[in-house]
Amino acid sequence: MKLALNGATTMHADLETDIKAAGAAGFDYVEIWAAKLREYLKSHTTEDLKKLIEENGLQPYSINSIEHITFRNAEDYENIKAETEELSKIAGEIGCPYVVVVPGKLPGNTTKDEIVEESVKVLNELGDIAEKHNVSLAFEFLGQTDCSVQTLDLCNEIVEKVNRKNIGNVIDTFHFYAGNSTFEAIEKMNPEKLFIFHINDAENLPKESLTDAHRLYPGTGILPIREIKAKFDEIGYDRMVSIEIFRPEYWNEDPFEVARKAKEATEKVLGLESSAAGGSW
Repeated sequence: MKLALNGATTMHADLETDIKAAGAAGFDYVEIWAAKLREYLKSHTTEDLKKLIEENGLQPYSINSIEHITFRNAEDYENIKAETEELSKIAGEIGCPYVVVVPGKLPGNTTKDEIVEESVKVLNELGDIAEKHNVSLAFEFLGQTDCSVQTLDLCNEIVEKVNRKNIGNVIDTFHFYAGNSTFEAIEKMNPEKLFIFHINDAENLPKESLTDAHRLYPGTGILPIREIKAKFDEIGYDRMVSIEIFRPEYWNEDPFEVARKAKEATEKVLGLESSAAGGSW
């Protein structure tokens, strides 16, 4: 299994620092935070970025993320399509296979069928845009109660209905737990449709009180990480894992130290050998 560092984990660092910290810690991949990417490209080219990633022994895995892609008004949806074109083009130029997309907020009195219909329509349209650049879209459900797609169960249903090669799922341990996704949803998955696995832990609080700021290093909280890993073993998923932690406390620490701690914690909780030695499950 290959390890990635997500730019949310080191939010206050710039993209160049993220890449250097991930390289120094021995990661395989980097997930690029979109705001940092745009800032970097104000004074650099995509060729510069590609070279920087390669020089640090990494590969780009995804760009995070395009927010609230569904249930938008006409003007906002045009902006979503433009953002998909922008990030997919950059991803194609640097050899980054995925762009993460996030469902919109849950409108009042919306049925499950309406959520599925809207999500399938939008993913197909945005998938057409990404496909021109040989890029896939990774659809990430959110466990918060105001999100239109809160569980892996529903996310699976939508992705299966889209039924195209460049649309797949993201599983985030925090959102899996907070939204009450089922382990049966993992058992039913096609592992080829799991594009990205985000790992993190969380404080011991009631689910309804948990926010992204309560995330922790993997293995230091109460999330069912080992149980999720066991289900991945059952379906044969062993592609990648990326540490995504939105914790302000960590953002104020040395990003090189955060990257090192994040990698060590992830290897420990998942029972991985050192990725530098070609580790596996």
